[in-house]
Amino acid sequence: MARDDRDCLIACAEAAAAAAASVVRPCFRAPLAVARKHDDSPVTIADREAEQAMRRVIAAHFPKDGILGEEFGHEREGAGRLWVLDPIDGTRAFITGRPLFGTLIGLLEEGRPVLGLIDQPITGERWLGVAGEALRFRGPLGGRPGCRRCPSLAEAELTATSPAMFSPDQAARFARLAGAVRRVSWGGDCYGYGLLALGLIDMIAEADLKLWDWAALVPVIESAGGAACDWQGRPLAIGGDGTILALGDPACEEAALALLAG
Repeated sequence: MARDDRDCLIACAEAAAAAAASVVRPCFRAPLAVARKHDDSPVTIADREAEQAMRRVIAAHFPKDGILGEEFGHEREGAGRLWVLDPIDGTRAFITGRPLFGTLIGLLEEGRPVLGLIDQPITGERWLGVAGEALRFRGPLGGRPGCRRCPSLAEAELTATSPAMFSPDQAARFARLAGAVRRVSWGGDCYGYGLLALGLIDMIAEADLKLWDWAALVPVIESAGGAACDWQGRPLAIGGDGTILALGDPACEEAALALLAG
C-alpha cells in the first residue's frame, strides 16, 4: 500500500467509524425495537443506520471501491478493493447494555486483509491495524498495544464469544483445547480480539464467523504481533469454513491446531 493511499484509506476508515459512533452512542441503553433476521440473530435500527452512515462516507471518499456490509449486502462486486463492514459486532451485548461490542471496518485488496479497525463507541477505544505496521491503539481505560508472549498452552487465557456458535463436533474440538489451557472465559465478540491485541488474552477459538466478522480483525491481530488462521491452519479467506484461531503468541499455533484438529 503506497504511503499516500494508506493515509487516505486510514482517514476514510476513521471517518466511517466516527459516523457509525454518532448513530450508535445515542441508542446505547435506550429503548429500541429488536427484530430478528433470517438466521435468528438480533438487529436494531442502530445496526442499519450505522452501516448506512459508513457506506456514505466510503462512497464519498472512494466511489469505485466495493462495499460489503452485514445489513445491506454488496455494492460494486468485482472491485479490486473491498470495504467490509459490521456496524455492531455483538448486537446481543449492545441491546443488553453491555459495552462488549464494536464497529468493525475491514479493507481487502484482491481478497487480502490490509487494514482493520475495531471501534468501541461507548468506551472510546479504537484499534487500527495496517499491514506491515505496528498496531495503533487509543482509549481512556489504559492498555498498551502489543500481544504478550505465551509459548505454553498451559499458561494461556482462552476465550470465545459463546458455546452456541459451535456445532457438536466443533464443541468437542474446542473442549480439547480448553482442557489444555489455564483458563477459559466466554463473551466479548470483537472486543475480545482487541484485548488479545493488548496482551490481556492469549487465544481465541471461534466458529460460524462471516467475512464481516473477521476481515477487520486480521490486520489488528497481526499488527499487534499475533497470528490468525482457521482451525486447519490456513489463512482466513473469502469462502472459508468460518473458524478462527487467533493467537497472541504464534509459538502456540502448532499445539493448539493439533487439539482443534483432533
